[in-house]
Amino acid sequence: MNRNDITEKIITAKVSKGITWESVAKKVGLSKEWTTAACLGQMTLDAGQATIVGEIFSLTEEECKWLQVVPYKGSLPTAVPTDPLIYRWYEIVSVYGSTIKELIHEEFGDGIMSAIDFSMNIVRQPDPKGDRVNVVLSGKFLPYKQY
Repeated sequence: MNRNDITEKIITAKVSKGITWESVAKKVGLSKEWTTAACLGQMTLDAGQATIVGEIFSLTEEECKWLQVVPYKGSLPTAVPTDPLIYRWYEIVSVYGSTIKELIHEEFGDGIMSAIDFSMNIVRQPDPKGDRVNVVLSGKFLPYKQY
């Protein structure tokens, strides 16, 4: 048994029971974005959170322990993603990455946006021309230090 096995079990239970990520997040008490990432094996749950997730997805005590192990982050099976939705994110970074970098450096200076001290919000935005996906990424700016 490994963390990937638990992720597959969670996805199987989600589909068979008709569970939504938002309902899981409400029970865990965290955002749907972070909770989904944790259930998909990209974040570490504490014991209480793992117990709640275990109850939702009918996991054993041993399987709940796997949810508390720090994962190997990065879930894409290939360097260039092949899933069309994920590929579009790759395309956005390929096309706009240098622009994002330039504008962040102009505004903040030399540094990076944290993916650790970070939040994300995904919402459906109604639009008469077709609903839009609104994604907000918010990460702490971490300047490079001089030494």
